[in-house]
Amino acid sequence: MVDIAGATLDFSTTDDVPPLASGCYEEYSNSSRPDGMNGNGPSKLVDPLEDPAPGVGTYEDFNTIDWVREKSKDRDRHREITSKSKQSTVALLHSVSDAFSGWLLMLLVGLMSGALAGGIDISAHWLTDMKVGVCLNGFWYNHEHCCWTSNETTFQERDKCPQWKSWAELIAGTTEGAFAYIVNYLMYIFWALLFSFLAVTLVRAFAPYACGSGIPEIKTILSGFIIRGYLGKWTLIIKTITLVLAVSSGLSLGKEGPLVHVACCCANILCHLFTKYRKNEAKRREVLSAAAAVGVSVAFGAPIGGVLFSLEEVSYYFPLKTLWRSFFAALVAAFTLRSINPFGNSRLVLFYVEFHAPWHLLELGPFILLGIFGGLWGALFIRANIAWCRRRKSTRLGHYPIIEVLVVAGFTALISFPNSYTRMSGAELISELFNDCSLLDSSQLCGYKQVSQLTGVGNTLADRPAGPGVYTALWQLALALVFKMMITVVTFGMKVPSGLFIPSMAVGAIAGRLLGVGMEQLAYYNHDWIIFKGWCSPGADCITPGLYAMVGAAACLGGVTRMTVSLVVIMFELTGGLEYIVPLMAATMTSKWVADAFGREGIYEAHIRLNGYPFLEPKEEFDHNSLAVDVMRPRRTDPALVVLTQEGMTVGEVESLVESTHYSGFPVVVSQESQRLVGFVLRRDLLISIDNARQRQEGVVSASQVVFTEHAPAQAHEAPPLLRLRTILDLSPFTVTDHTPMDITVDIFRKLGLRQCLVTHNGRLLGIITKKDILKHMAQIANRDPDSILFN
Repeated sequence: MVDIAGATLDFSTTDDVPPLASGCYEEYSNSSRPDGMNGNGPSKLVDPLEDPAPGVGTYEDFNTIDWVREKSKDRDRHREITSKSKQSTVALLHSVSDAFSGWLLMLLVGLMSGALAGGIDISAHWLTDMKVGVCLNGFWYNHEHCCWTSNETTFQERDKCPQWKSWAELIAGTTEGAFAYIVNYLMYIFWALLFSFLAVTLVRAFAPYACGSGIPEIKTILSGFIIRGYLGKWTLIIKTITLVLAVSSGLSLGKEGPLVHVACCCANILCHLFTKYRKNEAKRREVLSAAAAVGVSVAFGAPIGGVLFSLEEVSYYFPLKTLWRSFFAALVAAFTLRSINPFGNSRLVLFYVEFHAPWHLLELGPFILLGIFGGLWGALFIRANIAWCRRRKSTRLGHYPIIEVLVVAGFTALISFPNSYTRMSGAELISELFNDCSLLDSSQLCGYKQVSQLTGVGNTLADRPAGPGVYTALWQLALALVFKMMITVVTFGMKVPSGLFIPSMAVGAIAGRLLGVGMEQLAYYNHDWIIFKGWCSPGADCITPGLYAMVGAAACLGGVTRMTVSLVVIMFELTGGLEYIVPLMAATMTSKWVADAFGREGIYEAHIRLNGYPFLEPKEEFDHNSLAVDVMRPRRTDPALVVLTQEGMTVGEVESLVESTHYSGFPVVVSQESQRLVGFVLRRDLLISIDNARQRQEGVVSASQVVFTEHAPAQAHEAPPLLRLRTILDLSPFTVTDHTPMDITVDIFRKLGLRQCLVTHNGRLLGIITKKDILKHMAQIANRDPDSILFN
């Protein structure tokens, strides 16, 4: 039983058919490279296994891939195609199609992800409006589209039209009075409960992997780990449907994180169309890195920000070629979404804004304050959310996911409805807070008093005194801020698709708008103060509250995720203005510094550690002075290391040794006495090869000798035939000496993506260090439970 994104799953059954890997996972302690990759192919003696058996070189569920072997396989494949391309026209065409297949795959990923994102946006908008009322012209119209077709809509009351009926109008026949309010209230709660119930039930019944954000698991998968079915077709279908339902239910969650998961599912499924990516796990992870960029591109309408997000936040291995392809895929996805035009405003996101007034240097002070608030909120949120998720895992609360989701959804709807700022969706709220008030705005936030001199410079509007509408909006926003901060802690990690970007941005945008309105009124009534003199004269548009909301949103999102460069680029792509980069950079860096003072982990790294995924964080420093001999197995008190000899063992002995241990691979030595290292063989490859030989090679019995040598040893005439397994032996396993410092060993594991490393002393085999051993050692150093690394 393993907990993924807050969902306790039983992996004794396969949830999904399309595997992420060509096989399954292994303990993080093995590697096997076919002989041809080492340049030490077998001699021309008869070897029934010269062609590797089907399944050799694949991986089991919950194992780490061998990056070195996968890259070697790809180089050999590319070398073979290149050499053949000079021999015939057909081979040349095959070479060209092989080179072009990566770009074609990126095109398909971008088209599919963009289309799905457009469908999710349109459906979520429609279902969110259905909680309030229904369109008589067609129930499939949302509120805005319903009133577009009406000839009786005025500009001042553009959200009111006879074709759109609230539930009170349909049921009670009136829109006024306490009864109508209660009917609307109850219908709002009913739809919220129905949507959330459908979401959690579909996830539980069909695709448990579809819950949560998906980004912690995507990061782990991109680092080389295999979670079979996590990116399969059922996960894609259920996550797409339940994401719409979860967002529409009014829960404090967003769709941006899950859209990364959706895009990666699309990429993984489409990889099966191309042999190059279907059969090579490392190549497939390059495509998944590009798909992560596509997910952010369609979530925020920020293609460049998406590429940087993939590079900065999720990718483990990101070569230059992947950068170009990510850029192309993000471009295609953004173009597809723009063609669908889900919001009807020719923009890719609901909260696209344009500010007209420039910012002043003295405003950096409030912007840095927002950065401090974002850092504090990020650190507090991570600690509170991890504590709640740990409680969910360790108590009976985790056994009742449907009840938990219904209770949270019901409570959220109950508290949200009376306050218009919590009743609206997260994206609408952010759009409202980012908005720069114009003369024709009917929003409460723009309820300023009218004064004689209204026009500022150019197309801006002069600062005005706040009216009753603004003051009402401010206290409603203050209540919304407290509510959002608390409810998001409980919501993130439940067994429904739940993103964190929108809730975090909403918290920051509310705080920023409150500060922005405060600064605006301070400047209006005190423009003769020394801090405002010279740049804020009466009748000028000095302060833009919407800009403060945007900076606050970036600060809070940065505090929670610890993103920096990609976050700034995403935010300026949202606003369409380059001149606000400095405020965004100042707030984002301040937020990261403040949050890092309380803990270096972002929310995704914290969830990776909570769930025990075998992820070696590249950003984490290893500053302990231990040596390889301190971490390797076996320890001094343990039994000797289990090894195979290169000759002298029978098939029966090998089979009994494999069955009596749980190890995923075995070192091969010259003899038990010398312990001189020959190579390393995977348990899976060994079993498959023996089973295949019994079927294909006549005379192989339990008494047959197993040899890993290049030349067959002499044997008695009546002896059964030899079983030669040199082709599955990795002749160049990575080794370190027993006195190698662990900081160097950890660096080797990170940069080469190793699963295991053998430890020698004067050429003799001493022990083995696996990825799990390193993670346990690092947990012990940090005073954490080493057994929290769950995947055994």
